[in-house]
Amino acid sequence: MSEALLIQQKKLAELIQQFTPKDGVFETAIPNLFLIKYSEISEPAYRVYKPSFCVIAQGLKEVLLAEERFEYGSADYLIASMNLPVVGKIIRATTDIPYLSIKLEFSHDQILEVIHEASVRMVPNDNAKRALFVGQMENTLMDATLRLMELLNRPEDIPFLAPLFTKEILYTLLKGPYGVTLGQIAMEGSNTYRIREAIDHISTNFIQSMRVEELAQAASMSLSSFHRNFKEVTGMSPIQFQKQLRLQEARRLLLSESAEAAEVAFRVGYESASQFSREYSRMFGSPPRSDVKQLKEMYDPANSIVFLGE
Repeated sequence: MSEALLIQQKKLAELIQQFTPKDGVFETAIPNLFLIKYSEISEPAYRVYKPSFCVIAQGLKEVLLAEERFEYGSADYLIASMNLPVVGKIIRATTDIPYLSIKLEFSHDQILEVIHEASVRMVPNDNAKRALFVGQMENTLMDATLRLMELLNRPEDIPFLAPLFTKEILYTLLKGPYGVTLGQIAMEGSNTYRIREAIDHISTNFIQSMRVEELAQAASMSLSSFHRNFKEVTGMSPIQFQKQLRLQEARRLLLSESAEAAEVAFRVGYESASQFSREYSRMFGSPPRSDVKQLKEMYDPANSIVFLGE
């Protein structure tokens, strides 16, 4: 890492520290910008990543997408270009040097807007790419990220400048080495765009029964081509993708409500409570009742998202 980038990274860490009074995830006054601070390594966290740009100022994290492992730290950024069920774990953090990061969520419409306004040349590509990737931070990208973060000290400038700096970040990413991969999600006609639409449909309707043949037909793809491209983008089959969404939602319901496992199983689309219990245990390592009991014992209200206003 260059000396200039090290200085920028230190500044980013100082800004995150300034606006994170304790461990947890903090929503800021800047739309879709979240700050994260943790002072110790974490247990695996099961989440559905929205399309987002993530930068670590201090510490190290690993993210699992299906069987693929991504590790990134202060010299890197991570992009999730679609809704993806992942497992995240902070693997380097201490009280003296806490894990510090930011997450900027974005929409596909924002990507398309930047492509059109900046006349970024994008050609639809038949070769779908993984919707999660790690890239190396560069000075121009860190500059734009810092300008966005510094607005937290000038809240009166946020309404006008935050959208511009967000566009600058997306523009810089689109002009970078992974720009084509990111841009394909907004380009009608590309296989990545078609798979994105299928992912959005599954994410919205994961409780319902699903026929992969119908998804392939809606995507105007053969069944074999749909399966191949879906797995290339997500690392898993459509059925596996749906199953992860169901089980993550079931876990959330079990934690937030006093409901029986069988009831929750049916609510998330399972017809068999025993099948639900087996698949839940396979994914989370314990049957629903014991898993939720352990989680509640570990639960810390500081881990919930806190809004940081002006």
